[in-house]
Amino acid sequence: MKTTIIALFLCASVAGGQTMRSSIGRSLFSDQKATMPGDAVTVVVVEVSSASNDASTSAGRASNLSLSGSGNSSGTSLADVSLGVGTGNSFKGEGSTSSRGSIRARISARVDSVLANGNLAITGNRTIEINGEEQIISLSGIVRPSDIQSDNSVFSYNISDAHIVFKGNGMVDRAQGPGWITKLLHWLF
Repeated sequence: MKTTIIALFLCASVAGGQTMRSSIGRSLFSDQKATMPGDAVTVVVVEVSSASNDASTSAGRASNLSLSGSGNSSGTSLADVSLGVGTGNSFKGEGSTSSRGSIRARISARVDSVLANGNLAITGNRTIEINGEEQIISLSGIVRPSDIQSDNSVFSYNISDAHIVFKGNGMVDRAQGPGWITKLLHWLF
């Protein structure tokens, strides 16, 4: 019995006292979430944006001035006199603009620092290259620990000050842009 108590005491002293904050990631009873600098968190990027604006203007103005006269004098008719002046002005303008965008991706990000209020500053980059086409996804922002789900993922709409960049390089990107002659002509004119 004494040897069991001594063995338990030695195990407890070797393990040392750990604070709850330092052992939260290794607990058998809690989810393993990103809490410290260097921890990884999965960001589920689900961004859909849509905007539209319509405008219509119509204005008109018209004015007429007319004068007419005729007369008769002892059996002889006088010449008919008529005068007319008219002006008109009208304008009609319409315009509309619309924009739509959608991004869906999953990217792993790293906790850079823990802010004073406990929020996490994260950054992440992913580069995918297929047949000479390169797609680059980068993001950064601030995440509340309570927004991190039990599977250690967070949706992009829960990231404050989010900066998400999705760009590509390669043959398709070059084909979509104007050629150098067109660029030169646009610069000149």
